[in-house]
Amino acid sequence: MRTRRFTNLLIFFAISLLAVITSCQKDAAVDTTGASKTNIAADSSIFSSPGNFLAVSGTLTIKYADSVYTFDAANDSIAFINVSTNNNNRYFGITAINKQHNMSFGISSPGFVYSNIKRGIAGSQFLLSGDDKKPVLQMSLSQYPGQNDFGNINIVQYNQGKELAKGTFYTFLAKDDNANSPYYRVEGTFDLQLK
Repeated sequence: MRTRRFTNLLIFFAISLLAVITSCQKDAAVDTTGASKTNIAADSSIFSSPGNFLAVSGTLTIKYADSVYTFDAANDSIAFINVSTNNNNRYFGITAINKQHNMSFGISSPGFVYSNIKRGIAGSQFLLSGDDKKPVLQMSLSQYPGQNDFGNINIVQYNQGKELAKGTFYTFLAKDDNANSPYYRVEGTFDLQLK
């Protein structure tokens, strides 16, 4: 169980790091003077590697409790990434951070990605901040003992023409790391384009 939790945290850390980089890349695109051009080129190298894409248009929608949260790729940073760990395990996922940097979401699944697949969830996190000091809401993948279903991601279309990724997901997130914490079903849709 500890090895699995560590692997999930490692994968989610990688996804979160890419979210910050993509966010900086989107923000830097507004100001392309001098040193900013160098930073954009360095950040862009991550997304020029096979399987990592920054969405240009489209949305990622998350439903939690009675609320709906939406990331819009025209303004916010949404990336579809593929990660390989040192022991050659493969993961794919979606990571997003809004323009105001007060909302972020990430979800990952094991294996390779292609169209028309349904896979289990390996990691997920949802953060909302009211200010710089403390998140209003911080949720991560539930580690409830005996829980057999951590959710799934259904990829309907992947990397075809201008379509980056389209599909749905659901997962179970908890507000803390305690084994007996209540967990909540979080659902979402994504329709992301490359052009």
